[in-house]
Amino acid sequence: MNTLTHRLYIYALVGINAVVLIFLIQQGMSYYATPVVERFYHSDHAQLKPSGPVGHGYGIVGSLLILIGVFSYIGRKKIKAIAGWGRLKHWLEFHIFLCTLGPMLVLFHTAFKFGGLVSVSFWSMVAVVASGVVGRFIYLQIPRTIEGRELSLAEANALKINMGELLQKEYRMEDAMVQQITVALRPASKVRTSQLWTAWFTDWLDEKQKKNEVRKLLSESNMPPVHRKNLLRILQKELTLQRRIDRLQWMQKIFRYWHVAHLPFAFIMLIIMVIHVVITLMFGYRWIF
Repeated sequence: MNTLTHRLYIYALVGINAVVLIFLIQQGMSYYATPVVERFYHSDHAQLKPSGPVGHGYGIVGSLLILIGVFSYIGRKKIKAIAGWGRLKHWLEFHIFLCTLGPMLVLFHTAFKFGGLVSVSFWSMVAVVASGVVGRFIYLQIPRTIEGRELSLAEANALKINMGELLQKEYRMEDAMVQQITVALRPASKVRTSQLWTAWFTDWLDEKQKKNEVRKLLSESNMPPVHRKNLLRILQKELTLQRRIDRLQWMQKIFRYWHVAHLPFAFIMLIIMVIHVVITLMFGYRWIF
C-alpha cells in the first residue's frame, strides 16, 4: 500500500464513521431527545428502543464489530500462520476503526439509558475507547518500521540523516550556511522525568523556533523555492524523529503501563457483553430471527 493509497484508506475509514454517526443522529434525534418516561408514547419507540428491531440491531452489529476488531488484531499479532497478511499498522488502524464504529452503534442501542450490570460493560467500553485514544497517541510517539515493528534506540538513531552531508552534497550549500543550519537544529538537552509531561509544549515551541530560523536562513540563500520546500519537509521529519528518540525510553515504559489499564477494561467489557447476550436470549429476545 503506497502513501496515497494508505491516505485514501484512512480517509475512507474516518469517513464511514462520520457518515454512520450523522445517520444515527438524523434517524433518532427526536426519540433520543425525548425524556425517558415519555418515550413510550413516541412514534419511533417500537423501532428504536433497545429491544426494538432497529435498536436491537444496533447492539448486535456493534457487538460483532467490536469482537471482529479485537480478535482479528490479536490473531494477526499472535498467530504465526497469518503473520504475513498485511502490515501490522494497517491491522491496528482497522482495529481502531471497528472498535470506534462498534461502540458507537452500541451507544445508540442503549438509547442513552444505562443501568444494571450492562452499565458496567458500557462504562468499561467507554474506558477502553478513551484509553485507546491515549494508546494511539503513545503508539505514534515510538519510532517504528514501515511494517509497524517497534524500533530500538540504536535502530531509531540509525534512521537519522547526516544533515550537514545532505546540505553539502545534495543542495550544494556553502559551509557557512551549513554550519548555521546544523547549529539551529542541534538537539535540546535531555528531559528529566519530572519535566516529561510539561515537555510537549516546550518541544512544540522549540521546533517552531528551529523551523523559523531555518526558513529564514534558506530564504537568504539562492536555493530554488521547490528545493527549499523539500528541504523543510526533510527537516520537519528529522525534528520529529529526534523528539521521539529523546522520549523513546519513557514512551516505551508508559506504553507497557497503558496495556495494564487497557486490557482489563476490554476483558470486563467482553465478559459482561457475553453475559448480557445470554440473558437476552434466555428471556426470548431473538431480534428478527
